[in-house]
Amino acid sequence: MPDLIVVLGETEVSLGTRRRRIRDRHGRGVRGPGVMPRQPGVPELPTDRERFDAIVLAVAEAVERRCAHRLGLIEYAVEEAPLVPDDWGTDQVPLASLVRGSGTRATRLVLFRRPIQHRAPTRDECEQLVRVVITEQLADLLGVPAEEIDPDY
Repeated sequence: MPDLIVVLGETEVSLGTRRRRIRDRHGRGVRGPGVMPRQPGVPELPTDRERFDAIVLAVAEAVERRCAHRLGLIEYAVEEAPLVPDDWGTDQVPLASLVRGSGTRATRLVLFRRPIQHRAPTRDECEQLVRVVITEQLADLLGVPAEEIDPDY
């Protein structure tokens, strides 16, 4: 006598041999989160944005330790992408924007996350590119060679 097979939703259970198969109809793998969160609604793993912010924070802190006495007050910010006007002349998208401060206003260095991540797919490459961008922007701000900001440039 053949085994009795019961199909419940996406799960096929064989009552005779205790066989269980989960359907993967379109080849996309198991559904649901890869890591179950400890708190419902709060992702367990950091997002791309949070990882990028951590890289920018680490690089900015390293630069500040080396030459805080020369930089003055600087705000670091991260935006998704720059707003490029329709008559933008080049094919390249800017990676950062530097707005010089005056008086009591701080200098503001804005890094654009999406263009940087597009050019640097791995975490190490992203960290190196963020370091280069911050170093070049601050060197331009101070009017010094980039090697004075970061000796490993």
